[in-house]
Amino acid sequence: MALVNEHFLKLPGSYLFSDIAKKVNSFKITHPKQDVIRLGIGDVTRPLPPACIEAMHKAVDEMADAKTFRGYGPEQGYDFLIEAILKNDFAPRGVHLSPAEIFINDGAKSDTGSIGELLRWDNSMAITDPVYPVYVDSNIMCGRAGVLEEGGTWSNVTYLPCTEENGFVPELPKHRVDLIYLCYPNNPTGTTLTHEQLKKWVDYALANDTLIVFDAAYEAYIHEDNVPHSIYEIRGAKKVAIEIRSFSKTAGFTGVRCGYTVVPKELTAATLEGERIPLNQLWNRRQCTKFNGTSYITQRAAEAIYTPEGKQQVKANIDYYMQNAATMRKSLEAAGLKVYGGVNAPYLWLKTPNGIGSWRFFEQMLYEANVVGTPGVGFGPSGEGFLRLTAFGTHEDCEEAMRRIRKWLA
Repeated sequence: MALVNEHFLKLPGSYLFSDIAKKVNSFKITHPKQDVIRLGIGDVTRPLPPACIEAMHKAVDEMADAKTFRGYGPEQGYDFLIEAILKNDFAPRGVHLSPAEIFINDGAKSDTGSIGELLRWDNSMAITDPVYPVYVDSNIMCGRAGVLEEGGTWSNVTYLPCTEENGFVPELPKHRVDLIYLCYPNNPTGTTLTHEQLKKWVDYALANDTLIVFDAAYEAYIHEDNVPHSIYEIRGAKKVAIEIRSFSKTAGFTGVRCGYTVVPKELTAATLEGERIPLNQLWNRRQCTKFNGTSYITQRAAEAIYTPEGKQQVKANIDYYMQNAATMRKSLEAAGLKVYGGVNAPYLWLKTPNGIGSWRFFEQMLYEANVVGTPGVGFGPSGEGFLRLTAFGTHEDCEEAMRRIRKWLA
């Protein structure tokens, strides 16, 4: 008989955002006349940039003509998109990569969850806490996280708390670890690392032969000068870091699905015998086996992001969401709440008043103000006592949500 992968049985009953959806749907069934404003899941609301729509229409027309029809594309992505990425995302920041180091994907989540396949199951790992749930859950699935301990932590995971006390800047691990996940601008706290702060992590990785998986899905929201957009802006990072990016929040591709992963050729991991193996080759082999590539139509849409018109339109959408963030932060602070983030990221990290637990505050806000957030504890133990709000709603919804919250807390 087939035996189940028992590591899957260690997972929480369902994904965090599925739990939230169930609670919201239950509320709507029992309160059908109430208008619920959702500021929990980080899904965008602005339409795709017109430049992307035009590019997609053109690509569809190409697929309708036998002379320009395309079947299977390269698993790594089309050259036209890879060249646009290198020219626009990295070269202006003094980062030089080769086309073979870029792998187009169907959004950051897939590669973030799959990148651990390149490593042995018994590698030690560290995560910032709170953290995007996929980092932990994908490692639970392969057995790397260990066993669940009292308090909701995993035995083989080193937790690096991000708290008010340390300004949400995690300390370096006090011992050596094999693998570290970093996400900056951070989901869920909305905070960032300066160039000097990120350099400490690269230096640690170089000194300890540690691999960093750097999730830069929100880099387009950075507004401050001393916040790096790529970990490769730090000298030596190509030897220790994989960077994963997404067009989901940058250009509204949550429903289109496209992003990319950077695996430098300098990056290696070791066998038990000490032989150094280039991870670029392994990731390429993995993609050729398990991934048929992102669709041609989607990649043409992504390429259009980098045109002059596309850049302007993407910036307008990002400015729209960051205007929401500024409005929300100002309103919440005026209501006497402590709020973090919302400056270089579309997330606000709200401290619950009077020490109320995250899930209790979530339910109170849902039932009494009809506004949905995300309980901070769902992102890890250090998230207890906080709630994440997203700035991806319409101006009208965000303003109405703030009005409701102010009235509720008055």
